[in-house]
Amino acid sequence: MAKGIEIRTSPHLKRVMSVERIMRTVVLALLPICAFAVYQFGLSALLLLLTTTGVSIFTEWFFSRRSGQGNTVTDWSVVITGLLLGLTLPPGFPLWMAAVAAFVGVGLGKSLFGGLGYNVMNPALVGRAFVQAAFPVAITTWTPAFAPGRFGELIPSTLTLPFMQPIPVDAWVAGLNMDAWTGATPLAIQKFQHIETPITDVFSGMVAGSAGETSAILILICGLWLAWQKMLDIRIPLSVLAGAVMVALPLWLMDSATYPSPWFVLCSGGLMLAAWFMASDMVASPVTARGAILYGLFIGALTVVIRLFGGLSEGVMYAVLLGNAVGPLISSWTQPRVYGVAKKSLDKRDAA
Repeated sequence: MAKGIEIRTSPHLKRVMSVERIMRTVVLALLPICAFAVYQFGLSALLLLLTTTGVSIFTEWFFSRRSGQGNTVTDWSVVITGLLLGLTLPPGFPLWMAAVAAFVGVGLGKSLFGGLGYNVMNPALVGRAFVQAAFPVAITTWTPAFAPGRFGELIPSTLTLPFMQPIPVDAWVAGLNMDAWTGATPLAIQKFQHIETPITDVFSGMVAGSAGETSAILILICGLWLAWQKMLDIRIPLSVLAGAVMVALPLWLMDSATYPSPWFVLCSGGLMLAAWFMASDMVASPVTARGAILYGLFIGALTVVIRLFGGLSEGVMYAVLLGNAVGPLISSWTQPRVYGVAKKSLDKRDAA
């Protein structure tokens, strides 16, 4: 007697995966970057990361209880937000300002929209954009990497009292006797002085900058490991990097004395961190294959345009946020055609 055939819809092969497992894997990928930030900038970087992560967790817990959703902290997504936010801030950023950034990022950028899966933009960058506008001096105050005594003392501005101006760090930096320190990041030096930092320094992380954006090679390794674990769409980070090169290469070939080389563009600033850990956010990025590529190219190209022609030396934060904003539109434009249905029919259905 023949057995009946059971018909089910796809997918037929399912990989055991949960939100918690995905988020924990991303946290694991970020830990080496966090460890290098602490090694590079010392106790101030450690307290910065603890503050942004701790306040992010508290904010998530507070809003989830108020909204009746239950405890959503256990999905680990808010830990990623806290770590990424801390990695994008200067190592000497006052802790009370970092707490404000975390509260705004999670509260305004995530909880207000309904929590995980509903946020329109990357919460960590929403928080950073807020403090970029609110505290422009503090967020552009840089301190040297690998300062002597960094594990025995804090950068003076770290413990600035709430609602007070950051403690100046000039005298502290002068006391370090680091003759090579200029007080600017490689991006600022290139933009305003047209002096390009050696590629080996920006690639390895031997430069100043935000806490976790200096070592391009380490970020690249962690991002590739995450892609190998199939926890991100590799088309997005590769497209971001390709978009940056598409704009930077022609300009460099036309005037290498004014414009940076593509290698410098890729390895400097926050482009590498944003490409692998922010633009690839599963919630705020397009879901179609073509959409992911267009989305990544848009972010990479816009980053370089802002860097070279805008008033800021770095533009990846605004590029990712704008990419998040147009992500749903890109997804709708790049929807694949349903088999057996003409494109005109789909257009009429969407219009209706």
